[in-house]
Amino acid sequence: MKLDKPVTGGPCWTELGTSDLASAKRFYEGLFGWRAETDPRQEAGGYTIAHLGDAAVAALTPLYQEGQPVAWNVAFAVPDADAAAAQVTQAGGVVLVGPMDVFDVGRFAVAVDPTGAAFQLWQARAFAGAGLLNAPGSLGWVELMTREPERAVDFYTTVFGWSVNASEHYTQWGIEGADFGGMVTMDDKFPHEVPAHWLPYFAVADVDSTAADATQADGTVLMEPTSVPDGPRIAVLRDPQGAMFGVYRADYER
Repeated sequence: MKLDKPVTGGPCWTELGTSDLASAKRFYEGLFGWRAETDPRQEAGGYTIAHLGDAAVAALTPLYQEGQPVAWNVAFAVPDADAAAAQVTQAGGVVLVGPMDVFDVGRFAVAVDPTGAAFQLWQARAFAGAGLLNAPGSLGWVELMTREPERAVDFYTTVFGWSVNASEHYTQWGIEGADFGGMVTMDDKFPHEVPAHWLPYFAVADVDSTAADATQADGTVLMEPTSVPDGPRIAVLRDPQGAMFGVYRADYER
């Protein structure tokens, strides 16, 4: 990721909806060195923010709705959540929740793109989003997994104005040339029941040791540590409750 702080149109936050908040806190604290603090207010519903030092880097939450999957979600920064939600609808997406205020910290909405991938919109007020990006233990890349790549490109370039850097094997998303994510076309190797989705990648100092640590903590390695030609070393993992996420070795010398 070429972004080191949230910018308009880019990924600004990621949060996990989990069936076992206490277990998830233990797993990710051990894996990434997070310090997780749960908001004590009853109206916060158990919302838990993970920190690295003083920087907020991610959130862990209970499942708030019936049928909500155990999964990581990605939020994108927008100047006006209501206007962005309207653009989502006009571009063929669906707004599932909101827009609605979250105390005094911001305004958000949950949406689904035309290919079936859920994501969030975040209009910052008191809280801008992640205080750290692309450093060990923080969000470093976001990847859209979809069976309809052309439709996805039309949608996201319309809603967010992203730049698209497409090669034969991979498509990268960017903001004015600063790439922050990519897109993978889901082929027959993906089970039919797996829907389109956004997958967050967390930067780590050592992909192989992180994958081993995840396994020892009852997680699962879905994609073994792999070196991408002319790219980073990556792995895809699953936590004990079933949420998928990626890890990669960031370029700390950029």
